[in-house]
Amino acid sequence: MNRLLLKNDFNFWRKLINAWSLLFFVMIIIDFLGANAYEEILNAIATIYISVLAIYVSNKEFERWYDKHEENHPGEIFVIIWSILIFSLFILDFWFGAIYHLPGAVVSSYIAVLTILVITRKSKELFKLKHKKSKK
Repeated sequence: MNRLLLKNDFNFWRKLINAWSLLFFVMIIIDFLGANAYEEILNAIATIYISVLAIYVSNKEFERWYDKHEENHPGEIFVIIWSILIFSLFILDFWFGAIYHLPGAVVSSYIAVLTILVITRKSKELFKLKHKKSKK
């Protein structure tokens, strides 16, 4: 019963991070179109987004190490989306410098996403190494 509850909890966090990701991406675009009119709300969304992402990733890693979580939902997809968005915003910031500037909350969130990806990839690598040794 507890294992089923953990699986359902994991699915909840995955759906929640997907919803917050979509909201954040949409608000970043709306903020650009509004010439930084929504920068304050972006700060709040960024804080919630990174918090939910950290909970989701932590949950996923704990499941990997203790419940042998094997589902594959690569974080690289988020990093690719983020990278395209940030690269585009840098160009737009340069182009529309007097009208728009790239919000710090967006840059900070991108750095946090990259950091979380690196940590989870290292955790996955260590997990595989540990289980390779234990099978010998």
